[in-house]
Amino acid sequence: MLGFLLVLLSSVFFCVQNVVVRILFAEQPLLGVGTTGGFLTPTLHNSFLLLLLRMLLAVPLMGLLTTRLHPTIWRDVRQLGNEDKQRALAHAIAGGLLMFTYLALLYVSIGLIATAIALTLFFTFPIFTALLSWRFLGQRPSAAQWGIMGCIMAGSALTIPAEQWTGGGSLWGVFLGIASGVAYATYTVNAQKSFEVLHPLTYTWLSFALTLLLSAICLVIWPIANLQDLDWAPIWMWSLISGIVTFSGHMLYNSGIKHIGATLAAMLGSANPALTVVLAWVTIREVLNAVQLLGVGVVTASVASLGRFKK
Repeated sequence: MLGFLLVLLSSVFFCVQNVVVRILFAEQPLLGVGTTGGFLTPTLHNSFLLLLLRMLLAVPLMGLLTTRLHPTIWRDVRQLGNEDKQRALAHAIAGGLLMFTYLALLYVSIGLIATAIALTLFFTFPIFTALLSWRFLGQRPSAAQWGIMGCIMAGSALTIPAEQWTGGGSLWGVFLGIASGVAYATYTVNAQKSFEVLHPLTYTWLSFALTLLLSAICLVIWPIANLQDLDWAPIWMWSLISGIVTFSGHMLYNSGIKHIGATLAAMLGSANPALTVVLAWVTIREVLNAVQLLGVGVVTASVASLGRFKK
């Protein structure tokens, strides 16, 4: 039960992160008391900028918190240079590369096709997680689990407003959207394997630190023009909020994986789009139609039925 609670709580943090990104990219009403947002245009360069700012704030904050929750984290990091810690080092490096890869692929996909389609393609990751867990962890999903997984993804698709499905695009956008889901699935399976030799908090912090480094490299290679014209005060404020909820969500999610495994964690995580719609309805007053409410109901019922499964 603890694993389920950790993953569900992580989903709440990820939903807040999704809403914050919406606010940064487009003006939104906030809790019915005013409007805010639209500080950046949704381009690939600005997406990398937000990723960098998020990690720039999240990495030190996470380091401070993790030191209290897992006091030996810095000893763990130093020991990765030892010859007997090569497997742990490989998992840590793979985690950072995979986290950056799935985010980069998703951002590029969003730039090529409609956002709703890109996110729906990304949230096929539970299928790939189940297949990878079956292949590398020996955890074969049951027929009931496959069915519940399908219901969760179908319900999540129903929560996306119909008008967001329109828009031009390319097959490359579709391919990259699916590839981002594969990369994230690989990240979660790698996480479960790494927990045999690494603490979940150590693994998560290292993933964030490497993602920060790679984001900085990308912006050096592809710099953003007219940075001085940006409204930096709200960008930093919302980036701080995004950083806090991002590292909290990943810490909880990876800790949940240790308890219930990557497959069940992914199945719970696939409810994220539906939860985001509900949170957006509460915070930025997005209207829910009957089809979206049906989707939320399907996801809720499906997630509730997962409680009878164990790792």
